[in-house]
Amino acid sequence: MTIDAHHHVWDLSVRPQPWLDQPGLAPLRRNFLLSDLEPEAAAHGVTATVVVQTVTEPEETPELLALAEASDLVTGVVGWVDLEAPGTAEAIAALRELPGGGRLAGIRHPVLTESDPDWLARPPVLRGLAAVAEAGLCYDVVVMPGQLRGAVVAAAATPQLTFVLDHLGNPEIDGGVDGSWARAIADFAALPNTVAKLSGVLGEPAPPSADPGAADGAQIAHIRPHYEIALAGFGPQRLMFGSDWPVSTMSVGYGAVYAAARSLTADLSPSEKDAIFTGTARSTYRLADATARSL
Repeated sequence: MTIDAHHHVWDLSVRPQPWLDQPGLAPLRRNFLLSDLEPEAAAHGVTATVVVQTVTEPEETPELLALAEASDLVTGVVGWVDLEAPGTAEAIAALRELPGGGRLAGIRHPVLTESDPDWLARPPVLRGLAAVAEAGLCYDVVVMPGQLRGAVVAAAATPQLTFVLDHLGNPEIDGGVDGSWARAIADFAALPNTVAKLSGVLGEPAPPSADPGAADGAQIAHIRPHYEIALAGFGPQRLMFGSDWPVSTMSVGYGAVYAAARSLTADLSPSEKDAIFTGTARSTYRLADATARSL
């Protein structure tokens, strides 16, 4: 089996997605529903998924929980609560009382939209993160490379909480590896309470110079240096596969993302591959009971 540890869904008739107003995102300005993902997942042996929040509105997470409750595919939800508000613990407790509340696996805030590079290290945010830990949830970190240092500070200050880095910290793939990103990844990975998702970068298209008829290895050559840095830092036991569907459809299809992940990890042992494609997500998000229902 394979767990897709990172995807989104949205219905623009139910909930606007203001972030889609950014330039260049026109292909995403339509509905992407679970019914669109299900055949793609089935075609690639994906039997369980984690759906992740997209907007900072309290109404979205209950909708995602209800979706998971009605689904045999979605086994975990990474939702949103206001981490700076004094009632973070109460907000999480209220979500758990809702239909599907048992599938709440983590909390995320889109830090990459914050102007403060150290937003995660703010005292009110750290208090909110402590409440996330107390609730037994994970925290998904979505940042730009310049904000990774704040994530390192927050993870070091909250050792009781597992921090899950989305998209390897969104490095720039074109032009090789940025040294500051690599150093920040190494520092983040050195903390025992950190995990990373092999997601986002898998949808980065090969540079124009790549031969479209070349072997698969050539088509992922631009991704491999970043993957190898992440693998060296986290190891397979702290890496997990995520499609980042439907954002990844901006460049490639679901199958191409899945194929890129399989090609990158082709040299690993069977147990190491199992960790990246199943075990890490299952243990990190505590999906054991939910994934068993999908077998």
